[in-house]
Order: sequence, then structure tokens, then C-alpha cells
Amino acid sequence: MSIQRIEVGPRMSQCVVHGDVVYTAGQVAQNAAGSSVAEQTRDILASIDRLLAAAGTDKSKLLTANIWLSDMATFAEMNQVWDGWVVAGQTPARATVEAKLADPKYRVEIMVTAAR
Repeated sequence: MSIQRIEVGPRMSQCVVHGDVVYTAGQVAQNAAGSSVAEQTRDILASIDRLLAAAGTDKSKLLTANIWLSDMATFAEMNQVWDGWVVAGQTPARATVEAKLADPKYRVEIMVTAAR
């Protein structure tokens, strides 16, 4: 079975496809770093949409999602954006935890797995 890597970097690929399963790396807000949790979440979800499209799938085929928040007090703010993005009736299994992220300007990180 082949492995396809998308946006390959020296440390990691942003997306890996193995068979009919698509894995994204943890995505942070590249265009909205330092902004509100809502803005960062929108930016991250746009990146995920782009990566899924490059892998031949979309958010309607999400299997799992892992979300890290730098402060759980922003859970509702993130969920407001998330709830408007996911496809009703096609929501993935999901975990959300509070964690110290790699840089204080990042307040949200999201990683998903999808079927193709």
C-alpha cells in the first residue's frame, strides 16, 4: 500500500495518506497567530479544508479530531466556530484537552483523521 505525503518538511509532513486514511499534523493558526481563539480556529479549519482537499477528501469524511487549547476557558469560543464548520450528522469522534502549546501566540491546535 502506498504512502502519499503532502507539504513535506524537514521535521514533518502536514498531511499523510495511507490507503484510504488521511492524517493531518497538528495545525496551528499560521495567518491568525496571536488572534482570538475564534479567529485561530477559523484559520486552522481553513488549513484543514485545504489539506483534506489536497488528499482527495473533505470534512464530511472526518473520523477523529484532537483539539488542544492553551486555556480550557476558551472551550465555548472554539466550539462556536467548530460547530459551524463540521457537517451535521457527520461529526468525528473527538477529544479536547488543555495543554501548553509550542508558542504562546498559539491558543488552539487541531489534528484530524479522515477517510477518502
